Amino acid sequence: MPSERQSPLVYVMGPSGAGKDSVLGRARALLAADAPVVFAHRYITRPAEAGGENHIALSHAEFAMRRSHGLFAFHWRAHGNDYGIGREIHAWRRAGLTVVVSGSREHFQKVEGVDDDTYPVLITAPAETLAERLATRGREDETAARARLDRSAAYEVNDPRLVTITNVGALDTAAHAFVNLLATLQHSPAVRRRA
Repeated sequence: MPSERQSPLVYVMGPSGAGKDSVLGRARALLAADAPVVFAHRYITRPAEAGGENHIALSHAEFAMRRSHGLFAFHWRAHGNDYGIGREIHAWRRAGLTVVVSGSREHFQKVEGVDDDTYPVLITAPAETLAERLATRGREDETAARARLDRSAAYEVNDPRLVTITNVGALDTAAHAFVNLLATLQHSPAVRRRA
């Protein structure tokens, strides 16, 4: 863990179908253009045309090469794919920017909270809503969708810093809650000391 405090890392996670990408996308649109916040892309071994988030598609060989050269700050495997967050986020945090990453509940538990300036955010929805959204997006077949739903109940995040945003109803409600959290972090004493 770094010995000196850094700008906030907002680690977003949640079950498939919770609408993480939608909430993050809308939050980006709501932020002021000069807000000192950056959203990290994910590197995924899933084709770009598969739909969903705007990710950087890598082959399994490309992903393995980048991982072996230490180019990921975080990496994990889920749903048959490899996921990574580039280590450029370290430079962004040192530059004073709040960094938002879309991560994994399982990974977050394994890295034990990342560091003292990490703020975990769980975006979730009721089980019936998750099932409806997975069916609607059509990215997975019925078996894969069921596996994602089963996985949604398998990981509970126990962290006193956890902020939970329930994404039901109007998307703007969840997006505004996320933007308000970012504003709170930007005005916290720890952030002001680094400004």
